[in-house]
Amino acid sequence: MLTAARPVPSIGHDQMLVFLLQIGLLLATAVMLGMLAVRLGLPPLVGELSAGVLLGPSVFGELLPGVSGWLLPREPAQTHLLTAVAQVGVLLLVAITGAHIDIDLIRRKRRAVTCVSLGSVVLPLALGIALGFLLPASLMAPDAGRGAFALFMGVAIAVSALPVIAKTLLDMRLLHRDVGQLIVGSAAISDIVGWLLLSVVSAMVVVGARLSMIMQTVGCLAAALAIALFVVRPVARRVLQHTERAGQPGVSVAAMVVMIMLSAAGTQALDMEPILGAFLCGIVISSLGSASRRTLDTIRVFVMSTLAPLFFATAGLQVDLAALLEWTVLLAAAVTLLVATAAKFAGGYLGARLGRLSHGEALAVGAGLNARGVVEIVIATAGLQLGILTTATYTIIVLLAVATSVMAPPFLRHATRRIPKTSAEARREREFAGT
Repeated sequence: MLTAARPVPSIGHDQMLVFLLQIGLLLATAVMLGMLAVRLGLPPLVGELSAGVLLGPSVFGELLPGVSGWLLPREPAQTHLLTAVAQVGVLLLVAITGAHIDIDLIRRKRRAVTCVSLGSVVLPLALGIALGFLLPASLMAPDAGRGAFALFMGVAIAVSALPVIAKTLLDMRLLHRDVGQLIVGSAAISDIVGWLLLSVVSAMVVVGARLSMIMQTVGCLAAALAIALFVVRPVARRVLQHTERAGQPGVSVAAMVVMIMLSAAGTQALDMEPILGAFLCGIVISSLGSASRRTLDTIRVFVMSTLAPLFFATAGLQVDLAALLEWTVLLAAAVTLLVATAAKFAGGYLGARLGRLSHGEALAVGAGLNARGVVEIVIATAGLQLGILTTATYTIIVLLAVATSVMAPPFLRHATRRIPKTSAEARREREFAGT
C-alpha cells in the first residue's frame, strides 16, 4: 500500500523575512560603498568588503547588538541561506574569470610566462609555508593540523587575483601593453595553481595527510583536468551548437550555467573545491570560441553588480577587527602582509628577469601580480569553512587581500612610467580602442 509522502516544511515566515532583509541591506551597502571606493580611486572590492565589515560584529554588532543579533544571527540555518546564494555568485564569477583566459597569449609568450609564473608562485609558497609553521598555534583552528595550516598559508600568500589584475590594467590603460599581457597570462597560471593547491589542502583536512591520500588527490586533479578536456569540452560544444540552433539566447546561457554547476559538483564529489570545477568549465567555454564567451558575458553584468558584491559583503561579515586589538594577532597581520608583498614582488621580478625581460618590465610584473583580491577572499572563505582558520586568521587574510589590491595600482603606475611603448603595443591599443 502506497503512503502519501509528507510535505517538506516551508521556510518559516520570520526566517524568510530576515533572509530578504539581509540580501537587501548587504547588497545596498556593498554597492554604495563600492561606488565610494571608485570615487576615491580604489577598487570596488574594497568598498564591498567594507560593507560586510561595517555590518558585522566589528561595528554594527558593537553599536546595535540587539538589532544585529536579530538581523544577522549566528544560527546555522539562517546563515546557510545567505551563504548558499553567495556561493552561487562566486562559482559564476570564477567561471567568467576562467572564460577570459587567453590561451593563445600563454602559448606565444610561454618562456616568459613560465618563468614569471614559477617565480611568483614557488617563492611565495615556500615562504608562506615557513610562515605557517612559525605563526602561533592560537591562530589555527582547534582541529586543524599544523601541516595543513602551513600549506594553506602558503597557498594564501602565493595566489594572485586575475579579475582584480585585469580590471586594474584596464582602468590604467595598460592591458594593451606587452607587460600587461604578460601579467595577465602569469596571473592565470597562478590562479590555476592556487586552485589545485587548495584542493590538496582540502583533501588533507578531509582524509588526512597520508601520502597515499595525497597521491590520490593528485590523481583526482589529473582526472579532473582530463575530463574537462576530453569529456566536458566536446559535450559542451555539442550542447551549445544545439542550443544556438534553437534561436533562443537564453537557452544557451542556461546551458552554460548548468555546465558550470555540474562541473563544480564534479570536483566537489571528488573532495576538491567546487571552485576548481567552475574555473575549469570557464576555460572550456573560452576554448570554444569568442561566440561562447560573449554568450556567457550576458550574465556578467548581473554577476559583477549583484552576486559578486553580495559574496564579498557576506565574506566581510566574518571579519572581526577586534581580533587585531591583541598584539599577537596585530603582529601576525603585519608580518604576513610584509612576507606576502615582498615574496610575490621578488618572485615575479626574478622570474621576469629569467624570462629575459628588462628591469623596468620586471618591476611592473612584480607590482602587478601582487593584487590578490577576489581569489584571496575565496580561499580565505574556504579555509574558514574547512576548519583550518580561526576568525582572527581569516581577518588577517582578508585584510591582506584588501591591502594588496589597494597597493598594486600606484606601484604599477610608477613601474610602467619609464617603459617605452613599442609599435606593436600602439597597434594593439588602436585595436582595443576600436572594439
